[in-house]
Amino acid sequence: MLKQSLFEASLKKLGLLNVNNESSKVINNGAYKAYIKILYLPTGYQLTVDFNVYTTTQNSLFFVGPNQFLHIETVGQEEGYMIFYNRDFYCIQIHDAEVACDGLLFNNINKMPMVRVADEEIMAIDPLFNCIDEEFGLNDTSQEEMIRTYLKQLLIKSTRIWKKQHLGQELLQSNNELDFFRRFSVLVDAYYKEKHSVADYADLLSMAAKTITNKFKRLNLPQPNEVIKDRIMLEAKRLLIHTSLTAKEIAYQLGYEDPAYFSRQFLQKTGESPSNFKKKYLMGVEA
Repeated sequence: MLKQSLFEASLKKLGLLNVNNESSKVINNGAYKAYIKILYLPTGYQLTVDFNVYTTTQNSLFFVGPNQFLHIETVGQEEGYMIFYNRDFYCIQIHDAEVACDGLLFNNINKMPMVRVADEEIMAIDPLFNCIDEEFGLNDTSQEEMIRTYLKQLLIKSTRIWKKQHLGQELLQSNNELDFFRRFSVLVDAYYKEKHSVADYADLLSMAAKTITNKFKRLNLPQPNEVIKDRIMLEAKRLLIHTSLTAKEIAYQLGYEDPAYFSRQFLQKTGESPSNFKKKYLMGVEA
């Protein structure tokens, strides 16, 4: 049975869904695509986020934006949770000064949406989902703010766990470097369609392009120009697979004046031409 709780007021919306065999079919059919999603899944789940497959071997959190493709391939024996909400209920960018999750949990240049929850951290995460669930059973005027408070706590705690798992020690210990990492991530995700060079982002960050390159080297990250290309090509893959746009139309949409140059870039990054990539992917899905 599909169990879903929903808060809705004006344009604001947040819901809590039990993840199981039935609800996974609804999720896979795109019913929640327009929402920001946080999944909390026990062991035994396998899911695809964009073009990466993740398997849960312990309790795990996933952070998926509205523009990302989500498909649950395998459901574990135990039910999980999915929180879904729109930007009117909680805008990551507006609240980012308080939570500091933008560029880490969401809009991350390394495309790492997964957080593994260790046994000692379960006691910090489980109660937040339980409290949100219980809040839906109360008829109280403060319900909206209480749910938002629990959501904020979940994002803060998850961000702390994410940083420990994914960031090097130097980045963890330096607030300036962490702020740079987050800002660059957010800017690339916002401007990749129109700004394709490191110099473009250097202007936005008010620093020299060489400084950005050196920071990436110190932080043991891929070269910044490759990060920018990877973000562009991720969107190209999404558009190839999930829309009817041609490679030429996608090239123009992603800011390329020369579609042939875009195709060469795609081949260089993926090893496939846009048409071959689409054909192979769709054949694999059908199989």
